[in-house]
Amino acid sequence: MTKDALPTALDLPMVDPLPEATAKYFRICEEKLGMVPNVLKAYAFDIAKLNAFTAMYNDLMLADSGLSKLEREMIAVVVSSVNRCWYCQVAHGAAVRELSGDPKLGEAMVMNWRAIPLSHRHRAMLAFVEKLTETPAKMDEEDRAFLRAAGFSDRDIWDIASVAGFFNMTNRVAAATDMQPNDAYHGQAR
Repeated sequence: MTKDALPTALDLPMVDPLPEATAKYFRICEEKLGMVPNVLKAYAFDIAKLNAFTAMYNDLMLADSGLSKLEREMIAVVVSSVNRCWYCQVAHGAAVRELSGDPKLGEAMVMNWRAIPLSHRHRAMLAFVEKLTETPAKMDEEDRAFLRAAGFSDRDIWDIASVAGFFNMTNRVAAATDMQPNDAYHGQAR
């Protein structure tokens, strides 16, 4: 991998050779996604960090939850939009387009989620994550009660907060390192 091909502005090339388990995981990404997401390549300078990142991501975004995969991706995009995280707006905006089958929804999540008709459930969820991202010290019982009234369980609220918290962290790492999204994301599900 040449320096020009690094997914961030940091000189942290991937471990070479990759451990077999990591190489296998990257091959699965290629098969399923048609690429290895740059965020994974970025973490691959330290396999323990990559494994910790992917374990948390997979738990939050793929494990059983009262939240659908689309709802979790919507959270990722709205948090990333508030934070203006280029990488995550592009990557997770593509996921919203793909999962919803609605390019307008993916674009609205990136630009202004209030510009498109959404269910009361989704409006409540996205208002919560927006407030949590912008002013976490101002979260209170009223915010949780609003989610409960929209049909979310306490476990769902935990999951909403956890997904939002994870993307607030990853947005900051992506911003600090100038992480670039894979070109393939730009054309997906349009």
